[in-house]
Amino acid sequence: MAGIYIHIPFCKNKCAYCDFFSISNFKQKDDFLKALLIELELQKKYLQNENIDTIYFGGGTPTVLNRNELQNILKTIYTIFSISVNPEITIEANPDDLNENSLKELKNIGINRLSIGVQSFNDTDLKLMKRRHNSEQAKKVILTAQEVGFDNLSVDLIYGLPNMLLADLERNIDILLNLNIQHISAYHLTIEPKTVFKKLYDSNKINLPTEEESVNQFKLIVEKTKNSKFIHYEISNFAKEGFISRHNSNYWKQIKYLGVGPSAHSYNLTSRQWNISNLNEYIFEISKGNIPFEKESLTTTDRYNDYIVTSLRTMWGINLSTIEKEYGKLYFEFILKEIKPFIKSNLLIENNDTFTLSNEGKFLSDQIVRALIYI
Repeated sequence: MAGIYIHIPFCKNKCAYCDFFSISNFKQKDDFLKALLIELELQKKYLQNENIDTIYFGGGTPTVLNRNELQNILKTIYTIFSISVNPEITIEANPDDLNENSLKELKNIGINRLSIGVQSFNDTDLKLMKRRHNSEQAKKVILTAQEVGFDNLSVDLIYGLPNMLLADLERNIDILLNLNIQHISAYHLTIEPKTVFKKLYDSNKINLPTEEESVNQFKLIVEKTKNSKFIHYEISNFAKEGFISRHNSNYWKQIKYLGVGPSAHSYNLTSRQWNISNLNEYIFEISKGNIPFEKESLTTTDRYNDYIVTSLRTMWGINLSTIEKEYGKLYFEFILKEIKPFIKSNLLIENNDTFTLSNEGKFLSDQIVRALIYI
């Protein structure tokens, strides 16, 4: 089992918080699409004939592509790779790119999961983030998607926004829960370099919540989603029973994935590689039959640290037997020692040699992970 991620680098505009690789000039779209299909062919052996269980269109904004362009990518993937009987096929979308007709087209070509970038139902927040939609558009597109027949909807929310109060976040969550969606990804705002928010922050033009306020906002999300029977399966992700993201779970469970397109990352258990974040160079190199990427071969320490960083964020946690079997005695003895204070302080819960974060531990996950990685 493996997954494929397709990075579509085009966006109509850059959001204030975003540091993902994207461009707003679409003049090279056709050349990019040609290069993407060539890269899929060049990478046909990367996953070693594993069945593809998930396909994920990310970006950028994948829904700037039309039906035929998306269908052609999917057709190429189905031709080159072995696809499981019922793959999860996700596309990220902005509310302003979707309408009844486009939603029907997505469903008809095989997309069966939508990840909609709502971020907030507060129009002031949306303007500050430089989002192109408003709250009413977001509500309408979710309802339209359900009417069209999408029954696996994920919505992104951002908390920790400038001047955000607990009541503001609660309103966002209540609106979302009332819309009866199946999956929520809730991310705390991070001020990334070379973003609009970074410039505003450095010039003291925005005020961010205090650490205590951020923790209280996270607690509110955890509490309200739990009361609505969502499973908190990863620090930032919540799903109804049967709707845990298969694609994202693959990342956290160290399952192979291939990333195609500029800036896309790939992982095959022994190495990581990432394509260059430059569209011109990507297109040029692919046209010559070369994939412009950097590669890092993984040492045992790298693989152990990857396991800790990804697995501890999830409800499946880390398993001592797995650590001893996969990484060896050195790392097994290391974690046995380092894990004790977190067990004693009830930040980690033990169950049959498996350790997961307690509710209190989730608020301190970064600190716990740093202590358990091997340097």
